[in-house]
Parts: sequence; C-alpha cells; structure tokens
Amino acid sequence: MTRKLFGTDGVRGTANTHPMTAELAMRLGAAAGRYFRQSDKGVHRVVIGKDTRLSGYMFENALTAGFTSTGMNVFLLGPVPTPAVGMLTPSMRADVGVMISASHNPAVDNGIKFFGPDGFKLSDDAEAEIEAMVTSGVQPAQAQNIGRAKRIDDGRFRYIERIKATLPQGMRLDGIRVVIDCANGAAYKTAPEVLWELGADVIPVGVHPNGHNINEGCGSTNVAAAAETVVAHGADVGICLDGDADRVMILDENGDVADGDQIMALFASRWARQDRLAGNTLVATVMSNLGLERYLTAQRIDLHRTGVGDRYVVEEMRKNGFNLGGEQSGHIVMTDYATTGDGLLAGLQFLTAMKQTGQRASHLRNVFEPVPQLLKNVRFATGQRPLEAESVKAAIAQAESDLRGKGRLLIRKSGTEPLIRVMAECEDEAMLKRVVSDIVDEVQSAV
Repeated sequence: MTRKLFGTDGVRGTANTHPMTAELAMRLGAAAGRYFRQSDKGVHRVVIGKDTRLSGYMFENALTAGFTSTGMNVFLLGPVPTPAVGMLTPSMRADVGVMISASHNPAVDNGIKFFGPDGFKLSDDAEAEIEAMVTSGVQPAQAQNIGRAKRIDDGRFRYIERIKATLPQGMRLDGIRVVIDCANGAAYKTAPEVLWELGADVIPVGVHPNGHNINEGCGSTNVAAAAETVVAHGADVGICLDGDADRVMILDENGDVADGDQIMALFASRWARQDRLAGNTLVATVMSNLGLERYLTAQRIDLHRTGVGDRYVVEEMRKNGFNLGGEQSGHIVMTDYATTGDGLLAGLQFLTAMKQTGQRASHLRNVFEPVPQLLKNVRFATGQRPLEAESVKAAIAQAESDLRGKGRLLIRKSGTEPLIRVMAECEDEAMLKRVVSDIVDEVQSAV
C-alpha cells in the first residue's frame, strides 16, 4: 500500500497547512484509534506527548478528539522527549503512543509520530492502513463508549528514573562539567534534571521555550552557542539535543563536534571489546561516512546499511537481533535500553565512557578519520519533481561516472522536509565540490 501523508518519520509539515491541520489531526487520531481498537471489549488507551511548539496545543486537542471519538482513553504527557513516549506506551499498557513534534524542523512546522503497543515506531504497512482509513473515514464509537482524557503529571519523572538506570550501578558524574543544550525543546526540564541528579556540574543552554524558539540558534543542528558556552565555562563536554531529544551531537572540551558516526564508532568498538555488541554488528544508514565503514572493517565489526530514517535502522536491528544502530545525524538507537533514538541516553553513554576510561572528550570523540563528505540541500515547491528533469538526470549520471572507483554519490528526496539532498564522498575534495555543485545547480534550475 502506498503512503502520501506519512514520510520517513510520521506526518510532518507547516502548522495549519495541509497535511498539518487540526482537522486532519483529528481524522488521524480517529483512524489510529480505530486501527488499534479492533474490538469493543476491554479498555483501550493512547499516550500522547509533545514538544514545545505553539501548535502542539492545537494538535494535542485535535488528536484527543479523534481518539476519544473511537472509544480510546487518552493520557496526556505534556512536553516529554520522543523516547519517553516509546518507553511509556508499553509501560502504561497503551495500545498506541503518539509524539507531536517536527524534531529538528523550525517552530512553524509540526508532526505526528505513532508508536505501537511495544513502543516501537509503526511499519510502513501499518501507516499505509491508517492513511487509508483517514481517506475512507471510520465508524465512531457509540455515545456511551466515547473515551476519556486525563493529564499525566509524572510522565517526565518516570522517564528520568528509567534513563538514570541505564548507567552502571552506582556510577555518578561528580567532577564532570557538562553543557547541555536542549534546543528549547521537549527535554528542556528533563535533561538538566537527569544530569544534576547524577552529580554533574550542569550548564544549561536552550532551556527557555516560548513556543516559537525551538531549534532556533541552538540544539543539535546549530551547535555554535553550545560550543561557545563549553569553551567559556571550561566545560568537559557538551551534549546537544534536537527539538524532541531523539538525536544528539557531542562537543569536546574545545567545542569540536562528534556526529552520530563518531559516536556509533565509539560505542560499537567499546561494546565489541566488552562482548556485548549483538551479532558483532552496527546498523547505520546509507548516509553514514565511508570512514566509519573502513574503521569498523579494521575492527572486524560488521556494518549493515539501511535507508534513511531511524525506524528503518530499528527494523533492521529487530529483524536480526542487533542492539546498536543509528544515523550520522545523531539518532543513536540502543535497543537494550530504548525503542527509538534517544539523545540523552547516548549522551549518558558517552559520559560513561569518559568516567570508565578517564579520557577527555577530545580523545573519545575522534574515533576515525572521515572521508571528505559534502551535503547540500535544495528546497522545492509542492508538486515539483526536480529529479525527473532530464538535465538533472544527466548531471547525476556524469557525477556517478566521475566518482566511479573514487567515492560515492547519494541523491534523495527528504522524507521530512521539501528538500532534495545531494551528498557525495571523495578523497579528492576538488572533485567532490565540483560534482555536488554541478548537480545542485541543475536541481536549482529545475525548480
């Protein structure tokens, strides 16, 4: 079944513009409610979390109306990280979990992500079925069976206790000064509280959300403010989360960045030495750097690549019993602890490595030498299909010919934003810049 509403990470777009309207959110809630409420027997539940976007109030209420109209009881968590929804859905014996967030996107955007009763994101097939029900409509519950809604005040604290328990027993973070950038997003209270309770000296950044400033000049996609804070305060490490806290970038004491590839390389090598890397395999996407692949090969660790999107990484992990995977963008998935990417969890694992090895962040963050990689994005308008233009196809074919045996090329349409992503890797940086620029120029002409 094909999908039009759902992208690589739920439904996403500009608030109050199709598909992210209150009306469609209500229909999505009703469709998901009917999909997961296959019988009229027993109590059916949904947990709903959100980040700090102003439009979150609108979508929270619209989804609640949709779910309760099909007889689902709704538990409202308020602002919590996405992984908290993945954790609390099975913990609260819910049929479905929902996170209202557009992750790293600007504040004007929003999105809706669904989790199954096991806490994992839904499959493509499940999303396609729900989408079909949105189109066809669903039968509402009888008046006496309409669901109730209740606000859960301690959801954040349940997640805090679970996340602290992922550290080795008795470990404290005394003596480590940590800059934590919460992107004015979902973890603006949770992350500083966790670090403080574990004994770290905490310097918070991006912890004053106003509904409009999520990811604005802060967070994992804009680490400059956190890097300046690390250097100014003499911090040992910086942890930069995105708007819904499911991805992370790590900063060393000099403000230099470790992306998801470097973090995965560190964890994979440590876990392999500790004989806890399931299948001796790391799962990553086609976007991960060739340098990561070469490093893992030298360490005799296997790499399985998937399509872009952390849920595709998770699907591969679950299918084969692997326990570590992620994306270059900072989604780090550790299924021993969580059902989805968790930026704070990854940050704590990095701090664990610092404590156990006694090494500085600058030593731990630079695990392998990356192959020069260049990524450029081109925005396009609704209805445009720039990749179908003959001039673009010709530029891509020429680039593939130039890079053959010297590097690799990846062209794709983003599943979360109206962008064409042009990425290439090559040891010859002059060639790298030329082939990417040639393709970008043709795509821009086409749009």
